[in-house]
Amino acid sequence: MHDIEPWHGWRDEYSAESDKKSPFFGRKYDEFTFSNKIYNYFIHPQWDFFGSETLFGKILYVDYKRHFALIELIGEWNDCITNDSMFLKRDLADILIKHNISRFVVLCDNVLNFHGDDDSYYEEWYEDIRDDDGWICLVNTFDHVSSEMKKYRLYNYLHFGPEFNAINWRTKKPAFIIDEIEDILNNSQKNLL
Repeated sequence: MHDIEPWHGWRDEYSAESDKKSPFFGRKYDEFTFSNKIYNYFIHPQWDFFGSETLFGKILYVDYKRHFALIELIGEWNDCITNDSMFLKRDLADILIKHNISRFVVLCDNVLNFHGDDDSYYEEWYEDIRDDDGWICLVNTFDHVSSEMKKYRLYNYLHFGPEFNAINWRTKKPAFIIDEIEDILNNSQKNLL
């Protein structure tokens, strides 16, 4: 796991450590010292610790004018033991919501497992952004991760599934990813009518 780096394709346009509104503003990274671990596995030093021992993240891009953020995660999303949804909500989402971010893309290519528990933090996150036409979309979840999330009815608060797993996000600019997700969401709503 130590050689899996967060996506760096948009670094010329945005870096969380240079963004005064980011929870990671001013953070320094040592490219040669590996100190963060998920269980017994060292992870690349570019990943950011936000309170969870099993799940790390990276804010890849934020657009304050269009009110969206793209966040990449790595590890095991464990609400059952380590209450990762609380850390994700309190230490990442809440800070961005204070700066009017209401659309969240959570890139889950490196989320290896999900263990659910209570859905209250997801509900709270959804409630905090819903009035601003906000949403939370998980992209590229593994099938077993999606299945576990469905068991806990997280589809009431989060968008995830096959239609969002077909997004090849690394080949696009952030604004195009948001447009693609919104097209999928709008088409889903039209199909419900």
